Amino acid sequence: MGILIGLEHVGHEWPGKRVLEDQTIGINEGERIGIVGRNGDGKSTLLEIVGHVLEPDAGTVTWRRNIAVGYLGQADQLADGDPVRRAIFGDVPEYTWASDARIRAILDELVGDLDLDGLVGELSGGQRRRVDLCRVLCHTWDVILMDEPTNHLDLAAIEWLAEHLRRRWPAGEGALLVVTHDRWFLDEVCVHMWEVHDRRIEPFEGGYSAYIQQRVERERQAAVMEERRQNTLRKELNWLAHGAKARTSKPKFRIEAARAIIANDPPLRNPLELKRLAVSRLGKQVIEMKDVSFAYPGGPRVIDGVDWLIGPGDRYGILGANGAGKSTLLALMTGALSPTSGTVRIGASVRFGFMSQHLDALGEKDDWRVLEVLGRYKRSYLVGGKMQSPTQLIERLGFEQRELTNFIKDLSGGQRRRLALLCVILEEPNVLVLDEPGNDLDTDMLAVMEDLLDSWPGTLLVVSHDRYLMERVTDDQFALIDGHVRHVPGGVDEYLRLLGEKSGEPQAETAAQEDGPSRPAETGLSNQERRELKKRFDAVSRKLEKTAGEPDRLRAEMAAVDASDYAALMAAQEALDACLAEREALEDEWLELSDRLGIE
Repeated sequence: MGILIGLEHVGHEWPGKRVLEDQTIGINEGERIGIVGRNGDGKSTLLEIVGHVLEPDAGTVTWRRNIAVGYLGQADQLADGDPVRRAIFGDVPEYTWASDARIRAILDELVGDLDLDGLVGELSGGQRRRVDLCRVLCHTWDVILMDEPTNHLDLAAIEWLAEHLRRRWPAGEGALLVVTHDRWFLDEVCVHMWEVHDRRIEPFEGGYSAYIQQRVERERQAAVMEERRQNTLRKELNWLAHGAKARTSKPKFRIEAARAIIANDPPLRNPLELKRLAVSRLGKQVIEMKDVSFAYPGGPRVIDGVDWLIGPGDRYGILGANGAGKSTLLALMTGALSPTSGTVRIGASVRFGFMSQHLDALGEKDDWRVLEVLGRYKRSYLVGGKMQSPTQLIERLGFEQRELTNFIKDLSGGQRRRLALLCVILEEPNVLVLDEPGNDLDTDMLAVMEDLLDSWPGTLLVVSHDRYLMERVTDDQFALIDGHVRHVPGGVDEYLRLLGEKSGEPQAETAAQEDGPSRPAETGLSNQERRELKKRFDAVSRKLEKTAGEPDRLRAEMAAVDASDYAALMAAQEALDACLAEREALEDEWLELSDRLGIE
């Protein structure tokens, strides 16, 4: 396995922040590397340095002779005056690429709805992104560098891209470096991970899930070492502080040892944790839609005859292609739009918290400072049994104290989204509606948001193309297809299968056939079967975790029942028996699924 690109002692600094320092690492043939890290820690900078788009301040980047490197940046370099076909193929004659079945498949998937003779300058942002992605995929490269390739792609296109990249090169050939916050995509495509943090690059073996496991173990070991160091520190400081006279006569090397311990204290990463806020109580009725249809003036029906009942505590995800009408459906459900026909009834006690993908909560506040925005809310909230101010809460979401005086217009996309989410929650809603909440967030911040949503006690409605987020925080998913809402018990996989059937493409068989030697079917399952079983396994694991304390809670309630109230005791016993039976069934299913999946 030969090296394709090598970085030696690379360092780089932006005004006010050094992102890389003295880093040496290589990219070998056959490697598929995912790059993760917090926003601003240098992921895109690293990709630009590897691709010779940016010259590092220090060190060298060496490409093996005669290799071809394709680069997809966050912002495209397409010329507005070029036709789409020229933007993709340049001066390559049409007869060369039009006869290639592989290229035709890429065109059909990404730009099949565009006029190849149309001008790039007339395209929307999402269309330009697909044209630029098409440009990279239609050419032959030894190494491909991609920065957020899943932006503006829907779930079906993301799955197609993952399959394409998995089978693009034979095993042991080519190399891929990808920066993305889509964790499902990282797990599907990558077999190595690089974490960029604290000015260094730390490699990990395996995809995103393996990286998280290794990172947890690394942090556990670091915590053990830190505890030992703190114990030593306390002994040293106690020794140093043992009387004024004693301090003056202490050996110099002991004082220097204590100072060295303090000096080596590593900067703590932000404790990214936000516990559930109290919410106003929901009544029995939340949202009821009866035969709801909607059409914009002069256009076809976007929503067609939808019947849907949403109750307190329901956690629903809404799936659909770009332009299918998901945002319109949310607007109808929340009363922001009136249906063309049918009725939408919203419970009297419902208080919506709505975060749009365009962050409307921060609209027309560009000249406000973060502190001014937070000043609109109550001074304190009960969080985890303690009263906390909005500024303390925003710091838990990754903001530093010095950033609280920044103007909204100067915030990064991820910072704006985190602030918008907190603003929605500070309104203390009992129905939370989130439209693409994961946009612009790095993987750590996505985990923070998911942790918050995991404990959300009200009703939750989520629209997202991030299937990892969707399946993590919602209990049931519904698909919006041709204006109709359909329950998909199998989640994203079932939704994609439905799309495949609708278009006449046998996706499951294709996926199974395209699994290369790097993904052996040790359990005798096809790729599609394994995915469906793994999804069910994860769902069962989540239910077991969520109900872990339920039997003890029910036992405590039964103990509090008046011993003379026979009916209440019987009801409490029945509730406990039902809970135990449900958990036993879940445990049996968990064992069966883990055995079929080969999980030890």
